[in-house]
Amino acid sequence: MEEKYCQSCGMPMGNTDEMYGNEKDGTKSKDYCKYCYENGEFTYNGSMEEMIEICVPPMTENNPRMTPEAARDMMRKFFLILKRWNSK
Repeated sequence: MEEKYCQSCGMPMGNTDEMYGNEKDGTKSKDYCKYCYENGEFTYNGSMEEMIEICVPPMTENNPRMTPEAARDMMRKFFLILKRWNSK
């Protein structure tokens, strides 16, 4: 099974719909996690670089061998293929 990622923050979404955000009508989003997307709207409307800075602490906490700069470098590359950021 192909790994799915939030198309805003890059978080792995897992094998259930538990991590997905919701649309205005209450249905689950097909693209975004519950932290990035709620009631059909993004919960954060900053730049990609600002989103990366928000994501650095959880990324390094979950990957203790990763430095903050390595996390930033990885996310700068990965975010460019995510739906939210690849058209900007």
